[in-house]
Amino acid sequence: MKTTIVIPAFNEEQSVGAVLDEIPREHAEEVIVVDNGSTDGTAAVAGARGAIVLREARRGYGAACLRGIGHTDDDTDVIVILDADHSDYPQDLPDLLQPIREDRADLVIGSRTMGRAEKGALPWNQRWGNMLSVFLIRVMYRRRFTDMGPFRAIRREHLRSYGMEDPTFGWNVEMQVKALMSGSRIVEVPVRYRPRIGKSKITGTVRGTVLAGTKIVMTIFKYYPAYLRSRRKKA
Repeated sequence: MKTTIVIPAFNEEQSVGAVLDEIPREHAEEVIVVDNGSTDGTAAVAGARGAIVLREARRGYGAACLRGIGHTDDDTDVIVILDADHSDYPQDLPDLLQPIREDRADLVIGSRTMGRAEKGALPWNQRWGNMLSVFLIRVMYRRRFTDMGPFRAIRREHLRSYGMEDPTFGWNVEMQVKALMSGSRIVEVPVRYRPRIGKSKITGTVRGTVLAGTKIVMTIFKYYPAYLRSRRKKA
C-alpha cells in the first residue's frame, strides 16, 4: 500500500525540518511539501530533508493540498495530510493508517479530542470553532464527529471522487461532508497534539479566526442540499 504524505507549508522554516525528521519513513514511501508562497527558507529546509518540494502560488491551505495531491501517481493508494507547524505527531502515522490497512475505513481522521492535546495546543477559539462545526454536522448530516483534525489519511481513489474544490479554510470540512455523501467509511482515531512552533496564521489572529470560522460554517451549509439529495436517491 503506497502512502504519500502531503504537507502544505507557508513560512514554516522553523518547524518543517522537525516534522520531516519525525516521520516514520517505513510507513510513507513519498513525502511532498507544498510551499505556499513562503518568504523564508521553508522550501530549502524541506528539500535538504529529502522531501519533494512543489510550489503553489495561489495562497490557501486547500490550494496547497490540491497541488500536492495532483502530483501523486496512480500507484499511490493512500494520501496523508500533515501540517508543517509541528503541532501533530508524525509518530502517530501507523495508528492513522491501521484502519485503512485493515480495510475498515476509507477516510481516517486524527482526533485531538479523543487523544491527548497538550496545554496551550488548542486555544479557546479553535476549541469553540471545532465544537460548533461537529455540532452542525451532527444535526444536519446525522453523523457524530469529535474533531475536524487536519492530520488525516484517505484512499486516493475516494479523495479523487469527491471533486475537492475549496482552496482555503473549508478544505477539511468539505472532505468530511463529501465523504458522508459518497458513503465512504470514516473512522476517527486518537492522536496527540502539541503547541505549534511559531504563531498560527489562522487562530493566532482575530481576522484569521473570523474568516476561517465563517468559511467552515458556510461550507457545511453549502453542501447540505446535495447531501439531502443523495439521501433521497439512496432511499
